[in-house]
Amino acid sequence: MTDNDQTINSEAIDNQTTIDSQKPLSIITTIAQLQANFSRMQTLSRHQPITDWSTRESQLDNLEALLSDNQTTLAKAISADFGYRSESETQFAELFPSFTGISHAKKHGKAWMKTRRASISALYMPAHNEIQPQPLGVVGIMVPWNYPLYLAIGPMIDALTAGNRVMVKMSEAAPKFAEAFAKAVAHYFSSDMVCVVLGEVDIAEAFSKLPFDHLLYTGSTAVGKKVMAAAAPNLTPVTLELGGKSPVIVLDDVNLENAVNRVMMGKTLNAGQTCIAPDYVLIQRRYHERFISLAKEWMQKHYPNIGNNQDYSHIINDDQFKRVAGYLQKLPADRVQPLTEVNASPETRLMPPVVVTDPETDSDVMQEEIFAPILPLMDYETLDDAIRFINERPRPLALYVFGNDDYDIDKVRTHTVSGGVCINEVILHVAQHDMPFGGVGHSGMGAYHGKAGFERLSHMKPVFVQSKLNGMNLLLPPYGELFKKGMALLLK
Repeated sequence: MTDNDQTINSEAIDNQTTIDSQKPLSIITTIAQLQANFSRMQTLSRHQPITDWSTRESQLDNLEALLSDNQTTLAKAISADFGYRSESETQFAELFPSFTGISHAKKHGKAWMKTRRASISALYMPAHNEIQPQPLGVVGIMVPWNYPLYLAIGPMIDALTAGNRVMVKMSEAAPKFAEAFAKAVAHYFSSDMVCVVLGEVDIAEAFSKLPFDHLLYTGSTAVGKKVMAAAAPNLTPVTLELGGKSPVIVLDDVNLENAVNRVMMGKTLNAGQTCIAPDYVLIQRRYHERFISLAKEWMQKHYPNIGNNQDYSHIINDDQFKRVAGYLQKLPADRVQPLTEVNASPETRLMPPVVVTDPETDSDVMQEEIFAPILPLMDYETLDDAIRFINERPRPLALYVFGNDDYDIDKVRTHTVSGGVCINEVILHVAQHDMPFGGVGHSGMGAYHGKAGFERLSHMKPVFVQSKLNGMNLLLPPYGELFKKGMALLLK
């Protein structure tokens, strides 16, 4: 573990400051420990905010070392929680964007934290305006189970680059990874900088009620509402990265082979347990049969012998498996089109992908976020119909459009609102560190990643700097004729 120069103990602060003199824990398992650790970290953040780049960079170095030294251990822990998940998939979907995110922050963070000039009206010159980024203090991060590594590391990158101390609540649905990650963090970070919280729903509720300087939650919309309600009494600002039903629009001039290739990649990644997975496809009915045929060919090529395939992930737990199986059981059998010859297995939680053709709009697969390898195909007649269908529903976290006509693509972009958009692609917008990632409406609140994340987890303090020579005294009372003439000109 590398301690940084900013880490201080209670004796170094102020003898009159009431801080628990016991060193805080790096791994927290009780509500009492949670509250005590938060109190100490909050006090530390007030007495010595982390304003220098060298300390922040050292924390990013620690994070990079943690990942580099523990790649295999963490990937195996994730696989154990899922019943099975390919280590290659973890490398691609979690480790790779984590490493590139750290690299991006180390390259640009020093420039982001500098005080920057802002424009000023000529009326106030020769004064000038500045924007000074400052650490918020203590940031809380609530991590989901589906990508427990990247969705812990990504927010940590932004929080540490912004100079904050961090408390991370791991998901109780991925306990093996949570424990492995907590042990790794305890080895590489001072407990004054980063601590990991383990535990069930009661600890998660207590965590969300702490008066953090910012709270970032990733997970379901239903739980996101509860987190926001818990944070409200403290006026804790929140970033909510939720989910929803991310649609795909397939235009009439599409290269269908390419569209199927990319949609199936997004739907089978992590067995569909991805918040920005393609949730359903709007495609004209004459393409349905060909889409299904191509999807079957795609599965045979990329996941042959799926019953014993080392690249295909399983459903995280029994409850999730039963939920999704229940969706399928409620559908007419002739609407469900298997893409393989292997049946779902409750014992192993293996769920091969299926296509559902024209499900009723009030069915579970069209009302709930699926979060599994089930892909509904919905018919539309005109592009306006497809756009109307999307806009009549809660705004999605992502929207995907496949086609070649620039006019139609621009029409989709212009006439729909979603957290993000990919054109002739799916999912990859989440890995772009120069673009913000976040939802809108039911799919989330606020955005992070890269500079957007740095600014989200900083206080961007406005500073007005007055010049020694200025005319502000001309605006003081008593208001005479000169003032009135000046106001008359300004108010024009």
